[in-house]
Amino acid sequence: MTDSHKPLEDLLHENRHFPPSNEFVDQANANNSDIFNRGKNIESFWEGHAQEFQWFRKWEKVLEWDCPWAKWFVGATTNLSVNCLDRHIKSWRRNKAAFIWEGEPGEERVITYADLYRDVNKFANCLKSHGVKKGDRVTIYMGMIPELPIAMLACSRIGAIHSVIFGGFSVDSLIDRINDAQSKLVICSDGAFRRGNIIPLKRNIDEALKSCPCVEKVIIVRRIGEAAQFHTVEGRDLWWHRMMQEASPWCEPERMDSEDPLFILYTSGTTGKPKGIVHTTGGYMVGVGTTHKVVFDIKEEDVYWCTADIGWVTGHSYLVYGPLCNGSTNLMYEGAPDWPERDRFWSIIEKYRVSIFYTAPTAIRTFMRWGVEHINSYDLSSLRLLGTVGEPINPEAWMWYHENIGRGKTPIVDTWWQTETGHIMITPLPGITTTKPGSATKAFPGIEVDVVDEEGNTVKEGGGYLVIKKPWPGMLRTVWGNPDRYVQTYWSKFKNMYFTGDGCKRDKDGYLWLMGRVDDIMIVGGHNLSTTEVESALVDHHDVAEAAVIGRSDEITGQAIVAFVTLKLGVKGTQDKIEELKSHVARKIGPISRPKEIFFSADLPKTRSGKIMRRLLRDIAEKRNLGDTTTLADPSVIQALREKYEED
Repeated sequence: MTDSHKPLEDLLHENRHFPPSNEFVDQANANNSDIFNRGKNIESFWEGHAQEFQWFRKWEKVLEWDCPWAKWFVGATTNLSVNCLDRHIKSWRRNKAAFIWEGEPGEERVITYADLYRDVNKFANCLKSHGVKKGDRVTIYMGMIPELPIAMLACSRIGAIHSVIFGGFSVDSLIDRINDAQSKLVICSDGAFRRGNIIPLKRNIDEALKSCPCVEKVIIVRRIGEAAQFHTVEGRDLWWHRMMQEASPWCEPERMDSEDPLFILYTSGTTGKPKGIVHTTGGYMVGVGTTHKVVFDIKEEDVYWCTADIGWVTGHSYLVYGPLCNGSTNLMYEGAPDWPERDRFWSIIEKYRVSIFYTAPTAIRTFMRWGVEHINSYDLSSLRLLGTVGEPINPEAWMWYHENIGRGKTPIVDTWWQTETGHIMITPLPGITTTKPGSATKAFPGIEVDVVDEEGNTVKEGGGYLVIKKPWPGMLRTVWGNPDRYVQTYWSKFKNMYFTGDGCKRDKDGYLWLMGRVDDIMIVGGHNLSTTEVESALVDHHDVAEAAVIGRSDEITGQAIVAFVTLKLGVKGTQDKIEELKSHVARKIGPISRPKEIFFSADLPKTRSGKIMRRLLRDIAEKRNLGDTTTLADPSVIQALREKYEED
């Protein structure tokens, strides 16, 4: 990839810098830049952090690397549920809250580490009583209720490989994932709440299992009750609460080899069926536990809230496994940020005195659009650290987050990582790093990333492809049942480098600016333009709340820029406004970046986890069939957009 433009920092006129305050530095877990020097010796760095965890048997060798195949902590045995639970209940933490749960209708539950330990042991025995053993696959399909992490930890305790499927996925998606994993047992809730509606999870499972002969048993958690309206199948379906009444509160943990699989998590590919990303036990444990502690500066008294759904990797790593390894108190919320009102998140932060808040840029831009009146009536003074995850954050959203949620005081850790990487790879360290709005800054210690051109040569300043040059402990080990796909997808573009699929620019200070997926890089008249760059320029305009940009085919320029824009409340989407926004983008980046078309929409098509579905926008612009839209939070949005596009 060649770069015909100035570095992203210059394009966005970004010269704001935010060093950590002396007060934060003084108390930070990592406040000495020597950690980066130690991180240059990757094996020594990660071995040092591995000493903080509990192992049945220590490793004979830190790393075996035969690119692209890695083994971490070779010969060691451990158990992740032991590290999340057993070692805490031997101390005062046994009575500390592990999860504070808030249900969408308003129920509250506090689950201590002792409570969690008991329930995980009991459910592990329930699984064993129905023939689940080490290496078996178990599919989990639930809403955001405490039984979900309990089921995950119970699987890890007995060595079963869990495959969590996001509760918003369709029947067809369930069939694909269950059959690919060949799961013998499914755990589901009868239903889930979403904005006051009931999601019929058990009915979806029943429909899917007509095409999944591998499944022998279904365990049902009662969440909704009779309103879920489903049937049980005699001999197959079992009730969670009845099984738990009979179960023993102690289950001997399985001694897992460091390289034994822990879970499969499916991620969509641009083509073909979903990829079952395989994460193993020891390296993943060390990676998520260490990054959680250092990046979020975790203290015993913190109330930590990661808003991600556990159906995605962020929920696995930074709501379940990483935080529990560190004995954290974790907030878990079942519902949406605007139910019953748009102030729900801020009321929860005030209610539970949340101190660390980790959410997605999409959510932040939505909060911007809703306005500060939903925020200013709440006391957010408990917050001491903010984080972002999921996609690049544009500088103006970063600043809004900093000023309105952080009150201009709290550090922001803008993190980059993937389902495949398992844990955070690029991030500020809040007690060390001077941040720049919109930049994820630099690699975490012990991680070696680079920006390279089409030939794999390092780009010292400018744009290229983001790659990872050395193995890391939480890395995926393969694609389930398809090692060739693992090699082809991640290791074939550049010799001996993991290709992330993301574009990236490096500025003169060595800071990294993520540009989104390479398939979100537009080639306009021979110039490489990032959709993120154009989106950031649009959102920089005072009338724009949110923007999604795609490139569509154009006979003259190769691709033309098409923008879908949500205006702030009260602003009218006129033809004059379209011309004003086009000129604004041209001024911010350059004439080549001027959008050819701009369409206004009250909302943009998003998944239930909050990500904008640019694939659907591209399909609309190219007049293609829309394909699978089952993960949309609001399917009517895409239909309205299509009709508007076709009218114009």
